[in-house]
This record gives sequence, C-alpha cells and structure tokens, in this order.
Amino acid sequence: MRHAFAWNTCGRRLQAFQSFSHRPQRWPLPHRLYSSLTKPQFASFFSHNGSWAVEDISKTPESIPVRLIAHVATCQTTTPYREVDVLTPRRLLKVYAQLSKSRLTALVVLTAMSGVALSPLPATVPALLSTAVGTALCSASANTLNQLQEIPYDAQMTRTRMRPLVRRAISPLHAAGFALVTGVAGPAILLTLNPITASLGAANIVLYAGLYTWLKRKSILNTWVGAVVGGLPPLMGWTACGGKLLPSSDYPLEFFFPPFLSQLPSMDISMIDNPLSPLALFLLLYSWQFPHFNAFSHLMRASYAQAGYKMLSVLSPKKNSLVALRHAIILIPVCSLMFPLSGLTTWYFAITSLGPNAVCTRAAWRFWKSGGEKEARAIFQHSLWYLPAILALMMLHKQGVDWTDWTGRQVSDTDISKDVEVI
Repeated sequence: MRHAFAWNTCGRRLQAFQSFSHRPQRWPLPHRLYSSLTKPQFASFFSHNGSWAVEDISKTPESIPVRLIAHVATCQTTTPYREVDVLTPRRLLKVYAQLSKSRLTALVVLTAMSGVALSPLPATVPALLSTAVGTALCSASANTLNQLQEIPYDAQMTRTRMRPLVRRAISPLHAAGFALVTGVAGPAILLTLNPITASLGAANIVLYAGLYTWLKRKSILNTWVGAVVGGLPPLMGWTACGGKLLPSSDYPLEFFFPPFLSQLPSMDISMIDNPLSPLALFLLLYSWQFPHFNAFSHLMRASYAQAGYKMLSVLSPKKNSLVALRHAIILIPVCSLMFPLSGLTTWYFAITSLGPNAVCTRAAWRFWKSGGEKEARAIFQHSLWYLPAILALMMLHKQGVDWTDWTGRQVSDTDISKDVEVI
C-alpha cells in the first residue's frame, strides 16, 4: 500500500505501477541490461579495472529501479583506472619469474638433472651448470610464449587472472623479447654440450608453446602432448653426459636380470649406458603427469570450461579419472621392472619403490571409484611428493654406487691385512 500511496501523485505513474503489479515483487530487467550485468565478461573487466555496467544509462526504460541505475552510475564514475607500477629491476625480475612459471621451471630443471645424476657416464661441473641453465632458459621461453597466446583466456580464470600480461604489468612486446632471448640462449648453451641435447631443448619449446597450447582449445589430446613435453627433460640430462637414445649395432639393448637368474659372473658397469635406461626415465615422467595433471584439472574443471579449454575433466570426468588410474598402474612395472632391467638401479629398487607406487595407485583407485574433489585433491598431493621420493630411491639404489663407503674408495682384503700388521 505504501508503494501505491507514493505513486498516486501522478496518474500516469499509477497506471504504470498497476501494469506491473501482477508481476513478482522484484523489478523486471530488460534482457540487454540483464545480460550485461550477469554475463562474466572477465577480459573486459580486468582490462579496465571497472565493474560491469549498461552501455547508456540515459536510455534505459522506466521499469529499471532508480537505486540500480544510481549504483551502475556510481561504478562508472568513481572506479578509476589502476596505474601500472614502474618496473624497477627487482620488480622486473619478479615479473620474469612469473612469466617463466618459476615452480614449473624448477621441476623441469630437477628432472633434467636427475638424468645427469643417474647416468653412469662421467659429468663435469661445467656440464652440470650448462645443463641446468640451458634447461631453465628453454622452459622460461616456452612458458612465456604460452602466456602470450593465452592472455584473453587467462583473464577468464581465477587461477591465472593475475598473471603479468593479464594485469598489464609488462607489455606483450617486452614479454616477446624476453621469450626470444631465452629461446635462443637456452638451446645455444645446450649446444656446447651436445647437439642432441640442444635439439631436445628446442623441441620442448616448440611442442609446449606451439602444439600443446594450440591443442588446449581444440582437442583433449593436449594432455598427451603435454606429457611428452614433460618426459623430455630427463633425456636432455642423459644426452648431456654423452648418452645415446636409440639402439644400434654398436649400441644394443642390454638387460640385467636378478642375480639368481643371471649367468654373468659380474656386472659390467659400462653396459648400463644403453637405450633402455633413458626410455625408462622418459616413461617415468610421462606416466607420472597423468595422475598429477588429471587430478589438478578435475579441481580446476570449472575454470577450464569457462575459458573454453578442451580438457578431459570437463568433457568426461569419469574417463579423466580412469586415465589417471591407468598410468598410476603403469608406473609400477616401470619402476619395478624397467629400471632394474636397464641396470640403472639395483633390484632392491624394485622392492622399495612398491611403497610409493602402492600409495598413489590406491589414491587413483579411490579417485576413479568416487570421482570427488576430495579424492582428486588427495592424489594431487600424493603426486607432489611421489616424484622426488622415487628419484631419491633411484639415487640410493643406483648401480655401482656404495653409499656405505663414505671415504670414496673400496676397502679390499689386502688393505685390511696391512692394517692388522701395522697394529
């Protein structure tokens, strides 16, 4: 009744009120205004640092409440543009680290160095440093080129909307220059070690910034291409020491069976350098990424759907969890058969690696059975410690290394008899 009393001052307004009195109490909004207020135009929103608003308030119909018009007008007039911070050297280094995705780059360098550490071939300190720096530069270039292509899509996801290019902390031209310098310097440094290592570094940039980034909005195959990219760094470390990847007549496959099945009186350490070893390293990193990424993409599936990415977690969550379980199971024979057969580790690794594999496989099984976010978060957290744990166990059981000899030399029976005579 108080609404009717307020509108009785004008006959025309009273008729307008009566025409809408049969509708719900919420004032009806025109489709044009409603869509502009509710449709998440994130790219425009974050580019202008303002709120969503109608195009021209003066042309809105009378049916729009006065308070709503005043609120939209306030958002348009009082929300200023945000000034971009001056890029001091310290801030610039921080922006470069964000463009490089520093955590991902650190993981890539770690896996590349694992190939160096596990190789039976000798490696010098300059070779180690060159491998680490060259791999980091290649990863920085690939990640920067990826972000350059995904600016409008990163702006639509909560997880990525504060990246440097989205918030305009750095210009696209500046970022492209950074990607070019690192993309040339990385393979050039790796070329001083081995042409194959440099080729793998360049291939990593092309596959990640080219094929993988393009496929993310085209096909679910992007996940499999991304897994190949993640499996290349250990091969880069392996070839940096002089190891080869493909078998030949001079470089055949060698199999090291358990001691009770082997006919060889002793093991020749030089035979460990065979193509089965880098293949096992590649499969370890390749299969590990599916439980890791599929669980992560399940948690982020709403953001991926909003940005239009063709992820398996969006199109078929059940198949997404099944693929994670499949590769978690594949990791068991990779660790318990391929690595000991290649001679890279002793057969004790086949036993000790069963623990981490059993934990991750059990988590992947629960993720496949229920498909809930709690299970996805569990397998993602397990995948974070799984890889460092497996690599540490491989170093512990590396063939030809005796960790009980802290002096660095083998103690023979002759040395012991001499010490007894001196005493």
